Amino acid sequence: MAISQKYGRTYHYPFSPGTTSDDRIAHDYWEHIQCIPNIIHTEKLDGENNCLSKNGVFARSHAAPTTSAWTESLRRFWQLVRNDLGDLEVFGENLYAVHSIEYRKLEHHFYVFGIREHDRWLNWEETQFYARMLDLPTVPVIKTEAVPTDRGVFEKEMLKLVNGRGAFEPYDVYDQRETTIEGIVSRNADDYAASDFAQNVFKYVRKGHVKTDEHWTRNWKRAALVNEGRKNVDL
Repeated sequence: MAISQKYGRTYHYPFSPGTTSDDRIAHDYWEHIQCIPNIIHTEKLDGENNCLSKNGVFARSHAAPTTSAWTESLRRFWQLVRNDLGDLEVFGENLYAVHSIEYRKLEHHFYVFGIREHDRWLNWEETQFYARMLDLPTVPVIKTEAVPTDRGVFEKEMLKLVNGRGAFEPYDVYDQRETTIEGIVSRNADDYAASDFAQNVFKYVRKGHVKTDEHWTRNWKRAALVNEGRKNVDL
């Protein structure tokens, strides 16, 4: 039995090319978007989804706390803040281990993208507030907008956004060439019920993004930070 509820499956936009047979597509995304008064589009970072709660540090599964080597520093950080978390579950992208993208301007190894309290996801302002209280950064915001009125225009704008370089200078690990961001995550900037997650969060992932296989954990390497030797190195 899971200790807590794991992070929900994020449905792809229908125009997201980076889907696999295991992914789900929100064909009805437009009707849901029309019900969201404030939308934020954040950069999708190429790492591991980790959660900090009073019960420990979790990866995708919440059956038991993670013990992976690339979460060791995050678990040390958790020891410092666990008594301050209360009922907050802090979800973020752990970039400690390099996956398919190598970022050359990383300032931190853990970027918060959502905080859940009981059965509600906090709004973005509260998420940023608690992240700052924990001295953690949040994922880069690419764009904010109100309810879009034209689906065609919305999708064209999204396709423009995903061709950007992003905040941390991404490079392809296979050929070491500059690349675009992995994708975009769009979410309701207001709070919403955990049970309504699929109607409030959507993603776009570019085609051919994944370059790693099931054996990557045997030869993984630590992501370098631009401020090595300063605050927030290894959390």
